Amino acid sequence: MPDLSQDLAALRLEREPETHANRRWVRWTLLAILLLAVGGGAWWWFSRERPIEVETVAVTERQAGTQASVLNATGYVTARRRATVSSKITGKVVEVNIEEGMAVRQGQVLARLDDETQRAAVALAKAQAEAARRNVTESEVRLKEARINLERVSKLVEIGYSTAAEVDAARAAVDSLDARIRAAREQVSVAERQVELEQTNLDSTVIRAPFDGVAISKDAQPGEMVSPVSAGGGFTRTGIGTIVDMRSLEIEVDVNESYINRVKPDQGVTAILDAYPDWQIPARVITTVPSADRQKATVLVRIGFLELDPRILPDMGVKVTFLRESEDGAPAARPVTLVPKGAIQTEGSQSYAFVVLNDRADRRAITTGGTDGDRIEVVAGLAAGERVVVSPPADLSAGALVTTR
Repeated sequence: MPDLSQDLAALRLEREPETHANRRWVRWTLLAILLLAVGGGAWWWFSRERPIEVETVAVTERQAGTQASVLNATGYVTARRRATVSSKITGKVVEVNIEEGMAVRQGQVLARLDDETQRAAVALAKAQAEAARRNVTESEVRLKEARINLERVSKLVEIGYSTAAEVDAARAAVDSLDARIRAAREQVSVAERQVELEQTNLDSTVIRAPFDGVAISKDAQPGEMVSPVSAGGGFTRTGIGTIVDMRSLEIEVDVNESYINRVKPDQGVTAILDAYPDWQIPARVITTVPSADRQKATVLVRIGFLELDPRILPDMGVKVTFLRESEDGAPAARPVTLVPKGAIQTEGSQSYAFVVLNDRADRRAITTGGTDGDRIEVVAGLAAGERVVVSPPADLSAGALVTTR
């Protein structure tokens, strides 16, 4: 059998031995590729477009006259009808039926006090009144008997069987009983008034809502003592809760007395709540309080909302703009577009603003009108709801990538 080992050995290819120069060439090639990759990444990182951080605000629109505002002021939402409901007597709370935010109706039971003592007092007063009535009945029976006796003695005197002294004594007894009956009837009246008083005190253990409104606080819990005065120190409550009539909400602002001549009754007002800066609420001046604060040199002005809204809450901060009225006494109806003054830029005679669209800055030419406090009226170029850049950076240009702060 032929030997195949020699044939297989003849087919083997001899590999050229790897040299030190070849290994060095491979390493330098890999290092060059790595340096190119790092350099390319660094060039891309440092040359990429970076977004510019900007602050934006929405373009607003309101119904106002063509003229600018005449005055700006700040104040608070207040309620003309607001009451901390308390009891007329001192007692221990056994039941509280209100929670914060709950609507209540006039006459609704808010809380109850322990009435055991008052019920006993009513029962005692009724018993005393009944005893006084019985005294009157007894005295009336005796008076009837005394009158019969007087009539009998008077007849005996006529026939000579009695003396004048006996007649006088009988008449005095009648007059005495008659006076006693009148006094007893007065005592009955006093006892009945006492019953009414004790019944009133009993009714005072039930605390009711004085008007329709919303409970904004719950100040007492069952087991606590309440009193109309702070007689019990820090351990005695002076109220069950506070109720506000949400239909009586209005605005109170302090206007510097130097500018009070710009405010007139029924003047149009635009109110903006601090909690909702993009919501403009139409309002009217109710009155100017005829008294000035000498410490602050201000005059209080009351402003009423034209329409109430559940978002308007007592004690909210509010900014108001007093509007200049048109010649017929009513604000003009055309809408007015307003933006902050810091969003308007000027280049020569042309005004422009940067509008953010799809994270890009769009330079928009605009036409401006009058001023409204810290805002400027935009006649053309912007629409309500668009967001403009306030105080744009110096390096901001049209088409630049931006991010909203």
